[in-house]
Amino acid sequence: IGIQAAVRTIDQTGVEMEALTAVSVAALTLYDMCKSYDREMRISEIQLLEKSGGKSGIYKRSG
Repeated sequence: IGIQAAVRTIDQTGVEMEALTAVSVAALTLYDMCKSYDREMRISEIQLLEKSGGKSGIYKRSG
């Protein structure tokens, strides 16, 4: 299962943490809903894929 979150702001600071939190909560919700079917599920590879703007400019994860 793949989960993605997209966020935007008009402020100068980034919202990466809010996007990562959204993905984490969605993954935990899915885990909670499915744990009776598979106790060995795991949540992995939560990562920032890309961002633009803010103080550090553009970032795009390689690979």
